[in-house]
Amino acid sequence: MGLCTHVEGRHVNFKGRKTGTRAHVYAAEARRYPMTEYERSRTMPALPEHVFDQAANVDQLSGWLPDALHVRAEDPPAVTVHDDHAEQDMAALLSARPEQLRIEWGTRDEGSYAGWLQVAGIGSGASEVTVHLSFFDTRHDPGERPVTEALDHSLRRLEELVRLRTENAAG
Repeated sequence: MGLCTHVEGRHVNFKGRKTGTRAHVYAAEARRYPMTEYERSRTMPALPEHVFDQAANVDQLSGWLPDALHVRAEDPPAVTVHDDHAEQDMAALLSARPEQLRIEWGTRDEGSYAGWLQVAGIGSGASEVTVHLSFFDTRHDPGERPVTEALDHSLRRLEELVRLRTENAAG
């Protein structure tokens, strides 16, 4: 692909031609560095719309994200993610797609990671929530155990928030 850069969320090759969306940039990164991916799922006793609404609420992301991560909304879809462990802020993008019950995110400048959360109805008022993380550079990957533990913990916290919200709405 040659030398490239990001311009308004699009990949631009060294001759300045637009060649595709951010996914093309991630694919180029994957070819340069080993990529690792993690995925966890959890069934929740709530309607998929309720789960998605809770998960996508930018002002309440800290209620279910890993404790060390804090998201501050900028000019959507831009957000800043503060990582307490690394003691740094990172520019990121966060996009909610209500019609798909999907949230997507990723680092904005360096392309070190991306992820998505997908909610699916499984009948009887229950949902399955899947969260997926991709690290495009192993230097940013904390490792399988910490990542899967953080994802499982986040899904449990999301389920608890949804449960509390549903109970408060009913009573």
